[in-house]
Amino acid sequence: MKQRLLLILVLLFLTIMGCSNRNDKNPNLNSLGYINMEPLPVTEVKFYSESVKRDMAINVVLPRGYDKSELCYPVLYLCHGLTSNYNEFKYVGVPEYLNLFDMIVVMVDVGNSWYVNWAKSENNQQNNFADHVCVDIINYVDTHFRTVAERNGRAINGISMGGFGAISLGLSNPDLFCSVGSLSGALGWAAQCRDHLEKGEKPFVIWEKIAEDTVSRYRDIDLEGYSTIKERTPAGQPFLTVEQADTVDPFKLVLQVPKEQLPHIYLDCGVSDFLFNSAKDFAKLLIENDIAFHYGQSEGTHEEDYWGRELSASIAVQYTVMLRNIWGYEFPRYDAWGR
Repeated sequence: MKQRLLLILVLLFLTIMGCSNRNDKNPNLNSLGYINMEPLPVTEVKFYSESVKRDMAINVVLPRGYDKSELCYPVLYLCHGLTSNYNEFKYVGVPEYLNLFDMIVVMVDVGNSWYVNWAKSENNQQNNFADHVCVDIINYVDTHFRTVAERNGRAINGISMGGFGAISLGLSNPDLFCSVGSLSGALGWAAQCRDHLEKGEKPFVIWEKIAEDTVSRYRDIDLEGYSTIKERTPAGQPFLTVEQADTVDPFKLVLQVPKEQLPHIYLDCGVSDFLFNSAKDFAKLLIENDIAFHYGQSEGTHEEDYWGRELSASIAVQYTVMLRNIWGYEFPRYDAWGR
């Protein structure tokens, strides 16, 4: 008995030492958390968007093994925040996360437009950015990649301004997306614009101090005529009337879509984020109206450290939702009493 116990202890010690030695040779083995696989390649794609009458760009990440298969894949669209761009998600872990999922991810770009079709455009611009995402980008992706080109195979998610955009676009187009998500979303922006309009003021788009910035570029962006904050901020107004603001307000949209047509909703925000109350108010509205959703909150502020930590959870949930919709069935009900 003692010899057997000694042998077990020796084997356990050797196993621990073996793991330790392997980690010493590759210290990233445990720190990565993705089976030590390299981030998936991110490919920039430029194309002409009819909705905004200019060349635009997206980033596309294809699943591992895409080139060797003939499969069609679900697609997750990711929406960046204010003053940011389509490169933002390269820096919060998305290329690493995607080693875990067989899906395509598309990082969209809309400048500082708030993902809406602008009611008034100036300087010969056309700023239909809701259509840019929901028509031009989706059509381009479905045409050029092997996608599940239907609602069951599409999800959309976003950060900050992109959180508003993802929820607003998803609820405005429940036939396009089976899942919508928001991390640290500015979900009250449309209501804030409504308040400004009722006071005879212009809706808020971007802070005046940086609106004229013709120098700063964020996250390696290099689009001709569309790289600085000034260039990427539309000229004109997103809304001219309170009714126009109401048409994109998530708090109103979610009550207008029949429950059986609502996409799955994922909502998350850090408890120290200045937008935390907006997330809580939206969650409260969903609870009061018996609308199903996923909700998360944890310590964190409005920063990339938080998004890099929590975005992986939302991606996992939305991937699962898409698979569930694609499969088209529910698991059999378990009845412990055999009835």
